[in-house]
Amino acid sequence: MTRALALLAVVFCALTLIAQAPAPLKPGPEQKNLDYFNGNWTLDGDFKPGPWGPGGKMTETEQNTWMDGGFFLVSHVDFKGSMGGGTGISVMGYDPNTKMYTYDEYNSAGEAEHAAGTFDGTTWTWTSDENMGGQKMKGRFTIKEISPTSYSFKFEIAPTGGDFATIMDGKATKSKS
Repeated sequence: MTRALALLAVVFCALTLIAQAPAPLKPGPEQKNLDYFNGNWTLDGDFKPGPWGPGGKMTETEQNTWMDGGFFLVSHVDFKGSMGGGTGISVMGYDPNTKMYTYDEYNSAGEAEHAAGTFDGTTWTWTSDENMGGQKMKGRFTIKEISPTSYSFKFEIAPTGGDFATIMDGKATKSKS
């Protein structure tokens, strides 16, 4: 009888814990904001000449899809320009602990980018720490939504304590398919 009561107590405790288990997390409105970027995009831009290179035109195609669960948007990228070309992969998400959007990119040139971002309803602002030629800089990538299928973008850098200078700008267009 004692064993039966002990077993019954264990089963009751297990059922109580299962009943109190939190529901699985679901994407929130912050992740829904990232849905703007879901789909296929073409970016056309201009690099400004400077210490990072001669400048010139650049193009990029992105295939952006949601990872299972809907928390992270994964982008497969092909890029080319006056300074070469290659491929990359990036992941965008939202960190509820810092209340910031996250962006992590890795490309075939061996570069790794990590940025934190904000969104004000039509403008995305991503900030990062950059290393250009051994010099530490701040990076700022700004996206301004123009319509559901286009946005303008600008990438700026600034030396520590200095003013930002634009090194690239352009426009992105979403494919209809």
